[in-house]
Amino acid sequence: MIVAGNFKANMTRKSTAAYLEKLEQYITEKETTPQVMIFPPATALDSLKGKILVGAQNAYPAQNGAFTGETALEQLEEFGIDTILIGHSERRHVLGESQEAIAQKYAFYKEQGFTIVYCIGEPLEIREEGNDVLMAYLDAQLVGIDLSYEKLVIAYEPVWAIGTGLTPSNSDIELLHTALRHKIEKPLLYGGSVKVNNAAEIMALDNVDGVLVGGASLDVDGFFSMVEDAQKCDS
Repeated sequence: MIVAGNFKANMTRKSTAAYLEKLEQYITEKETTPQVMIFPPATALDSLKGKILVGAQNAYPAQNGAFTGETALEQLEEFGIDTILIGHSERRHVLGESQEAIAQKYAFYKEQGFTIVYCIGEPLEIREEGNDVLMAYLDAQLVGIDLSYEKLVIAYEPVWAIGTGLTPSNSDIELLHTALRHKIEKPLLYGGSVKVNNAAEIMALDNVDGVLVGGASLDVDGFFSMVEDAQKCDS
């Protein structure tokens, strides 16, 4: 199982360091086995030795250069960061990243040997058009992506469920993940309003290999509770 937390534009360098210290202590003392990933804001990235895999929420596909406002490989290398989130719906729908740009970023960080958590998901109007339209939409988000890459993790996040408190039914999640499993033989995470009170039942579903948690990951005690839920699914 994988339990990943995406802080988005939340937390400071100081609060992130305190969070990671406490979470690392929890994991060590409880001897939990699920893979734990945390994606803090770029300003809070730092070198960390331990069981937590710290990754970047985004980075430009270049070693360095004249890319104002961006973080590039050189800055990630300083802190030993080799994990990245690519294709998140907020990058696609809020910031306007095209599939071509996303595929370019994917290819670059694949070449660098990064662990890549690659996000796909549909808006509500697509889901309402039926399964055929939904799967075609998700397929389009896989164009240009090497699905055989050994360090790939897929995160399915229905856009309409992110930060809204709404989630698909468990049967819908299971059906969608099963359909994805026929296409992708990599770990499949579910994201979209994952919380302490629903994480366990989601992770218990067939073909769900973990969760990508947004706002609910900001509370370290609640997040660790989800790690413990994942531990039970692993045992």
